[in-house]
Amino acid sequence: MAVPAGSATPAKARGSAPAWARKSTVVLLIAVLALAVFGATTQTWLTVHVDPQQLGQAAAVQDGLEVQGSKAATTVTALALVALAGGLAASIAGRIARWVITAIIVLAAVGIVAAAATVLADPLAAAQGSIAAATGVSGSTADVSVTAFPVLAVVAGSLLALGGLLVIPAGKHWKARTKYDTTAPGTPAAQAGPVDEIDSWDRLSRGDDPT
Repeated sequence: MAVPAGSATPAKARGSAPAWARKSTVVLLIAVLALAVFGATTQTWLTVHVDPQQLGQAAAVQDGLEVQGSKAATTVTALALVALAGGLAASIAGRIARWVITAIIVLAAVGIVAAAATVLADPLAAAQGSIAAATGVSGSTADVSVTAFPVLAVVAGSLLALGGLLVIPAGKHWKARTKYDTTAPGTPAAQAGPVDEIDSWDRLSRGDDPT
């Protein structure tokens, strides 16, 4: 007995999008990694040990001058926010816009890795601004110890670049969002496949009922 033509289509469509390619998965991955980088910059990256007489009594009690990542590598915070905004924008972008957004996320991630790696390569130079602000003397020599947070920023930034590149292959499984490439509502292609939270919001914004 012949199987109706429309009966096999939904099952095939549901299996065509792997779990890693779901829009919610990719966007969440980028957001988590970008927030991890941002969070790392709020922590102490460097601890500077200089003459207590130069740092003052308060710093001497604290056994060193602590330098946050946002001060040791000022660009990392901004680049993390750029990558976060790019990941959120990818959820509503069209096919061409996703290429642009991917480039932005990857470039931001490369900048994060480069800035954090520079701190690891020369921590004293990265701490000079904070030393000068605390002592009033620039170009001071000091013993600088590095925490694990710059390394975390490098790792998270590297994974963020991979997450950005994931947008392109994963985007092939996403429904089009522009008026030029959107499948007409009510057609089998528009209704087939699983609906995640982002898809539901997109349908509501177009006036469709995802339920």
